Amino acid sequence: MIPLVRRITGLAATCALSVALASLAACGTTRATHAAHPVSHTSPSAPAESSATAPSKPPRLTPGPGGLTPVFTNGPRDQGKTVAFTFDADMTADEGRRAASGEHFDNPQLIAALRALKVPATVFMTGKWAETYPDEARSIGTDPGFELANHSYSHYAFTGDCYGLPTVSPDQVRSDVERAYTAFAKAGVPHPMPYLRFPGGCYDTRVLRTLAPLGVTAVQWDVVSGDAFATDADAVARQVLAGVKPGSVVVMHCTRSAAPTTERVVRAVVPELRKKGYRFVKVSEMIGASAGRS
Repeated sequence: MIPLVRRITGLAATCALSVALASLAACGTTRATHAAHPVSHTSPSAPAESSATAPSKPPRLTPGPGGLTPVFTNGPRDQGKTVAFTFDADMTADEGRRAASGEHFDNPQLIAALRALKVPATVFMTGKWAETYPDEARSIGTDPGFELANHSYSHYAFTGDCYGLPTVSPDQVRSDVERAYTAFAKAGVPHPMPYLRFPGGCYDTRVLRTLAPLGVTAVQWDVVSGDAFATDADAVARQVLAGVKPGSVVVMHCTRSAAPTTERVVRAVVPELRKKGYRFVKVSEMIGASAGRS
């Protein structure tokens, strides 16, 4: 969950991670690099604003100083009115019992709304969520209207003092990310994106250094929707509309129990942004546009 904006300055990879990222290793890093796996199927639910064909390899940003994991916050401000909706499918490693007792950490109505509205989106999913809802994970991960990315396995924070989240030890950070890719593969997600959103959005230089060998691009945001634990959909919609500008990345959530208003927010916000001339894109398109300028 992302209650507000926060910016603060291993084991061998599993087979699943190798499948997802192996093709990245041979790519250069001076421009947008593109992991293989083009989408080879079509779907009637594919958003009209999504690209007709996926690039052969998803774009990534150039590593930071010293080879640190690069961090992406927003797209170019001067390349037209584009906006990326991102949704965190949060579920911590210890919430399985709550799901078994009937608590809903998924939100199929939200996904259906995005499909009906033809809005492409990027879903950052925890491995535990994929294990709990494998059919939904596979549906999202094989729909060309969406792209599925990594939100860690456990949703335990990688740093201390991160909104009260439990933490993983520094030597478990990389394996936690790798375990999420394993969970995606088991759920039937063939090509997760080489993008990572930190649990709680919290990271530091140590985390960026630890994750650098994985070749992922970390994805943050510049617009906090405020949908986490919100009950007033209109207030959340106003916050999104007030915050969006060209190139914005909006963070929302795909968890009914903890973000019950999100579907209504999306249904309210999408037509208003379209009236303002905005085009909805996936994070990969924004990263490609940003990396291509470097």
